[in-house]
Amino acid sequence: MKNLINLFDHLNWEEANNYPEGTFKKTLRDEDGAKTILLKMPAGFRMEPHSHITTEQNLVLKGDFTYDGRTYREGSYQLFNAHEDHGPFYSKEGALVLVIWDPYKTDE
Repeated sequence: MKNLINLFDHLNWEEANNYPEGTFKKTLRDEDGAKTILLKMPAGFRMEPHSHITTEQNLVLKGDFTYDGRTYREGSYQLFNAHEDHGPFYSKEGALVLVIWDPYKTDE
């Protein structure tokens, strides 16, 4: 039986290293280069531009953040391809975002 994880409870949150101070994460999946987390951005969150070796998906569950001159509110979805620069990100009031990284695969 798989573990049941409640997205909104107060269990299993930890400081999100490599993110601005006050940012927390709840890991939902971490296997074979694939990872899914809930990212809790604090008010005043700001993250500089960056890229990943994996595809990244973002779904805003609560709050909002600004990226590339647009505000992404609850229900907004974004997809960033592997190696694609994205950011800076800013959240005035904070946000709860589902972040999914999938391994980058090449056709060989």
